[in-house]
Amino acid sequence: MGYRVVDVDSVEPEPDRPCECRKLSDPGGLDAAAINRFRAEPGEQLPLAYHYHETQEEAFYVLDGTLAVETPERTYEVPVDDLFVVDPESPQRAYNPADADGAVTVLAIGAPPASGDAAAYDPDGDE
Repeated sequence: MGYRVVDVDSVEPEPDRPCECRKLSDPGGLDAAAINRFRAEPGEQLPLAYHYHETQEEAFYVLDGTLAVETPERTYEVPVDDLFVVDPESPQRAYNPADADGAVTVLAIGAPPASGDAAAYDPDGDE
């Protein structure tokens, strides 16, 4: 048996991200899943680009605010305490709209951990 408590605020944010991203998998000792906490101010997006994963399932649990998720079919608004799930090969871009009242905080979980399976997606069809 093993147990760990991770002080999320002690984990340094990743550099060069469009919003605050704290990667928690390594501090938590997780091998089978990726877990990140994102905090995006109005106008900031969570991922580096509109993308999809070849094998990874993703789940975004909204802790605070409202998350917008753009997909090829529509844009979803995900309120606090709701979960947005993305299947493999499903393009998406999560963000906090520029006209939002405040920041959005999201716990993102992906399994298996993305190890190079992310692919950029061009919504205009130039993948």
